[in-house]
Amino acid sequence: MEANGLLEPILVRSFGAFTLGIVVYFLGARLTRRFPVLQRYSIPEPVSGGLVAALVALGIVWITGREIEYDLAARDFLLVYFFTTVGLNARVADLLKGGPILAILLGLTIVFMLIQNAVGFVGASLFGLAPQASVLLGTASLIGGHGTAIAWGPTIQSEFGVEGAAELGIAAATIGLILASVIGGPIAKYLIQKHKLVAGSATKGHVPTAATLSAVDGQTGITQVSIMSSILWIHIAIFLGYSAFEALSAAGVKLPLFVPCLISGILLANILPALFPRANLSPRSGATNLISEFSLSVFLAMSLMSMELWTLASSASVLAVTMFLQALAATLFIILIVFRLMGGNYFAAVISAGFAGFSLGATPTAIANMTAVTQRYGPSPLAFIVLPLVSAFFIDLANAVIIRWVVSIF
Repeated sequence: MEANGLLEPILVRSFGAFTLGIVVYFLGARLTRRFPVLQRYSIPEPVSGGLVAALVALGIVWITGREIEYDLAARDFLLVYFFTTVGLNARVADLLKGGPILAILLGLTIVFMLIQNAVGFVGASLFGLAPQASVLLGTASLIGGHGTAIAWGPTIQSEFGVEGAAELGIAAATIGLILASVIGGPIAKYLIQKHKLVAGSATKGHVPTAATLSAVDGQTGITQVSIMSSILWIHIAIFLGYSAFEALSAAGVKLPLFVPCLISGILLANILPALFPRANLSPRSGATNLISEFSLSVFLAMSLMSMELWTLASSASVLAVTMFLQALAATLFIILIVFRLMGGNYFAAVISAGFAGFSLGATPTAIANMTAVTQRYGPSPLAFIVLPLVSAFFIDLANAVIIRWVVSIF
């Protein structure tokens, strides 16, 4: 059927998209086994599988002339699930230890956001776009992601005459997500091998991978009871987080839902065991970590497979040049500045992989990058606590201020 002269899109409903996300993950795992270079450079399985699925979708669009639309409600729920488990795994001791490091990382990120918008300005100028479009080639689309690009696109188009601004921002965010997924691992590999870095032997506070789940907090295995207990903890934290989200929204404070859920998880995991030390109320377990990895893997697979690559053609030139410059700027900034100021050690190398993930893509991409690196080279406990707090909370607030400031100065 046709609507307004255009073929109706192929709609993949929520259940189908969720199921396809699991299939895409297994495709990526198969690719990793088949091509060792993917493991050698710490490319996450959902990334390799998701990119292949996105290319297949592009081929279907070219052949049939019908775009593919995914209902991503399940993906958004998995994001909340994942960040809630991050909170439940967090320890106050790690948070206190990471305070100064968190402040340094936040400062570095704000500096890079200014650089990123400067690079966006160069790209916009080279192709004759209004200078305000620089934010759509900068932090609105890259650090901000698809949601921020969609929010700012209509404003840039209507107020500053940038035709197709929303599409430009979405396309930039799409390419940024791809770049974020593929450069983090190689950057960490380069730093680890160049400086002969070795992971610390202590694993306390680490967010374990599938290979270490059975040894977490004295757990000898994952059972039906442990899984149900973990799900209950997660749902209690989400309930508290959603209540806080509703209260904040009513007060005019806009935050992503996963942020209060993350904080609720941190509070539950640290306050209840301290108040009732004999009740064994800790939510940390192998089952919680298993759910965390599942949520992240399927979320990222769904995010990559649902990229609308066919939208890139209309702005191919400006995107190719500007995104190359953005990737180059990010790589140099990470290797020359982030790695050194974060300590120049193994922890700094893992953070570098994560920084590549969220500075060009999104926080889950950063976590996936760091997980792939630690699976290969060893644990880095603090990285999984510090980076989400910066990338998932503080930066959204800073980005809103920076975008408005950049738009206003031209």
